Amino acid sequence: MLIKDFYRVVSIQNVETGYQATLELNKDHVVFEGHFPNNPVMPGVCMIQIIKELVETTTDKTLFMQQVSNVKFMTLINPQVDNTLVVHFSVEEKEDLVKVKSSISFQDTVALKMSSVYTQK
Repeated sequence: MLIKDFYRVVSIQNVETGYQATLELNKDHVVFEGHFPNNPVMPGVCMIQIIKELVETTTDKTLFMQQVSNVKFMTLINPQVDNTLVVHFSVEEKEDLVKVKSSISFQDTVALKMSSVYTQK
């Protein structure tokens, strides 16, 4: 985990479309004190990093982000209100590339959709 104690993986499951991970954000983490004071918002770069870390866990590979496309930040995540996230992602390994389609949601609200490509470090 790049940012210590930022989140906790509650579960990762194989599902028909790939993987589903349930996460619990540390709503009191120092990141939220600066982003933003009295109005905490999950930073987009943290969402992208979480997806990378989950893919590394499921593939058992250390990855380097090569490309990100179709990134859509659909709504803000306030960790004080919604600190349980569900991450859906599918992984396709082709030669030295790992292609991922992913989304992050809370309750029934999609917060992020993204396609990304990683190479092995």
